[in-house]
Amino acid sequence: MEKSNIRVPSPLPSIIKNSVSSQTNFYKLAMQFQQMIMVYESGIKQIETKLDILNKENKIAGRRNSIETVKSRIKTPQSIIEKLEKKGLPISFTSMMENLNDIAGIRVICPYISDIYNIKNMLLKHPDITLIEEKDYIKDPKESGYRSLHLVVEIPVYLSESTHNVKVEIQLRTIAMDFWATLEHELRYKTTTSVPESVRRELKRVAENIAMTDKEMEEIAIELQHLE
Repeated sequence: MEKSNIRVPSPLPSIIKNSVSSQTNFYKLAMQFQQMIMVYESGIKQIETKLDILNKENKIAGRRNSIETVKSRIKTPQSIIEKLEKKGLPISFTSMMENLNDIAGIRVICPYISDIYNIKNMLLKHPDITLIEEKDYIKDPKESGYRSLHLVVEIPVYLSESTHNVKVEIQLRTIAMDFWATLEHELRYKTTTSVPESVRRELKRVAENIAMTDKEMEEIAIELQHLE
């Protein structure tokens, strides 16, 4: 299972830094922000460890790996603040942790659709993982054609003197879904002009073709397993 390094944001958002009246308060806020990021980073590492164990168990049992790659990230300070402002919420550490579900994110790329639901079920069997929210864009794709399974889970992070229940967003996709989503994101956000309706329709058509290919590849895999 290939894993990428967690991208940790810069120490303190300038919008908070500029609002601090004294150097002492600034250092205090900087330390609080670093601790918050450390807590989220620890939550990600715990879930990555669980995924790694599942893959190793499959390997020892002689089963194929159900995880191709795992990628993780922590939202940038600017992105966190923009989302709070968009929701009309206070800009504070408490507000961030209580109201945002996607500060910490993990993307799990799987070979087949069935792997996605198997991994979901295995993760949710862990007593320390609590499901907060589930959005199944595989069974009910977005209008754009986007497909993925989104889970928001909560996992405890134990520090020396405190415990924090950390929310982590987990996106589970097949290789084909990730291929489409990555290119669609690049086209949508790196294009200076708005995407024409004709291009939107074409992207959705491609997404549907990829979804059909996903199903066909899994059917082939199942047929080959029956021959073994």
